[in-house]
Amino acid sequence: MSTQLFSYQQLTAFTQKVFLAIGCPEEQAATATKALLSADIRGIDSHGVARLSGYVRLWEAKRVNAKPDIRIIHETPSTAVIDGDSGLGLVVAPYAMQVAIEKAKQVGTGWVSVQNSNHFGIAGYHAMMALQYDMIGMAMTNASPLVAPTFSIDKMLGTNPICVAAPAGKQPAFVADLATTTAANGKLEILQRKNQSTPSGWVQDAEGNPSHDPHELKKGGALLPLGGDKEHGSHKGYALGAVVDIFSALLSGANYAPWVPPFPAYVPMPAQQPGKGIGHFFGAMRVDAFRPAEEFKKSMDHWIEGFRAAKPMPGQEKVLVPGDPEREMEAERMKEGIPLLESVIKDLRSIGEKFGVELK
Repeated sequence: MSTQLFSYQQLTAFTQKVFLAIGCPEEQAATATKALLSADIRGIDSHGVARLSGYVRLWEAKRVNAKPDIRIIHETPSTAVIDGDSGLGLVVAPYAMQVAIEKAKQVGTGWVSVQNSNHFGIAGYHAMMALQYDMIGMAMTNASPLVAPTFSIDKMLGTNPICVAAPAGKQPAFVADLATTTAANGKLEILQRKNQSTPSGWVQDAEGNPSHDPHELKKGGALLPLGGDKEHGSHKGYALGAVVDIFSALLSGANYAPWVPPFPAYVPMPAQQPGKGIGHFFGAMRVDAFRPAEEFKKSMDHWIEGFRAAKPMPGQEKVLVPGDPEREMEAERMKEGIPLLESVIKDLRSIGEKFGVELK
């Protein structure tokens, strides 16, 4: 399937106008746009503007509040619980991460759990907010139940991503941003658009058999935890996804396990919900709460340089450090443009027609 290049500025202007059209205040529309496009610019195409229509449909279904009253409902000097008032996760999450950062400034660390939110884009955007303050940032979220635990055919967890971002000195920051599944659902959507099959270990059918069909979730199948099967460590991916659920939802009072609201607006909400909306969890740790920041960053440089110097396998050019591919992609796409599939362009133009916004 062919693609067309759009500049970051083109997509920013279009996306911000769409968020304004659904009623977002100007500052929140700008925040949501920056968070959403951080996925496209870093090469995580499954979580960028390809999802814009999904957010609009959630708003149309009255599941997203375009003007949320985001507030702290409980706090201590180093912790807080935030109610997102059903706002866009793209807006609620940066607010919550900033609260974690401000607490870390005061007492060394800040930990914030969020209830009553929605899909927040990529975890990396939020965790990386801490880097400019010489802090280590953490971000995670639970998500729609699409993942079967090891040995199960029931979908009980989401892709439940985790990101940890740590500052360095001369070297770029370490940024580990990963789903706790073998592949995120957005990658299935990309394969569907390209009419391609899934690799082994991504999905299983409704009976628990291995499958290569990217449409398997629509037929009752499930995504697999990181590892794919027990022999390759899927029980560890299952455990990591469960940890994210506990931190994001059981600490905050959000929905958890199979009761997390689905991202597609056409999928019915769970009949009984134990909590409020989707849950997130954020952390910010001041490096100098442990040791002088410059010493730590010098050590991080040495650590990173050691991995860069590691001998690559035959056929591989170099050993990568977490964050390298996304950083390199960001540099390339800011210069060359962001490629969008024809189906995504068609989707965006359909949104544009609805709100009188032109993609140009």
